[in-house]
Amino acid sequence: MAVNLQKGQKISLDKEAGVKLTKIIMGLGWDAVKSKGFFGIGGSTPDIDLDASCIMFDEQGTQIDSVWFRQLKSKDGSVIHTGDNRTGDGDGDDEQIIVDLTRVPERVKSLVFTVNSFTGQNFSKIENATCRIVNAGNNKEVARFNLTTLGAHNAQIMAKIYRHGSEWKMHAIGEIGNGRTFEELMPQITPHL
Repeated sequence: MAVNLQKGQKISLDKEAGVKLTKIIMGLGWDAVKSKGFFGIGGSTPDIDLDASCIMFDEQGTQIDSVWFRQLKSKDGSVIHTGDNRTGDGDGDDEQIIVDLTRVPERVKSLVFTVNSFTGQNFSKIENATCRIVNAGNNKEVARFNLTTLGAHNAQIMAKIYRHGSEWKMHAIGEIGNGRTFEELMPQITPHL
């Protein structure tokens, strides 16, 4: 059973999964916008394009690499984005970032996951937005974090996965922000490193 994370909560990924994790999937999901017209006719609403990103940092908090819709693979190949979903249509994860923990270079101490509304809508207009961590080995959900919160923000710093001795831990940051890409959130990300 997956842990429903609260803002600020920290967990050991291995303990929650019950096994030593080697590969994880960060899944981002949200529901497509529904027409608001008379009986669903005539009132169109713009699509919502949420974007998941993963930024890799060293011990000093220096950015080493980033994976997002403009760069789908880290230079070392340990982190892969499966592609951009521009509407939230369909069931399950709308975007996924796969992290091979065994291939993440030793100098990478933390991976920060963000979500941004590239189309600019704020989260009060986005339904059922969640991020989840899945054990890629058995496809079992380890942790889930609800991103749907009322407010005028259009971005969130979701979580940080970081090395702690020989294991990987997760910190559900859940900090709201504004920006169409992760680059605009960097001043807010650095205090969490």
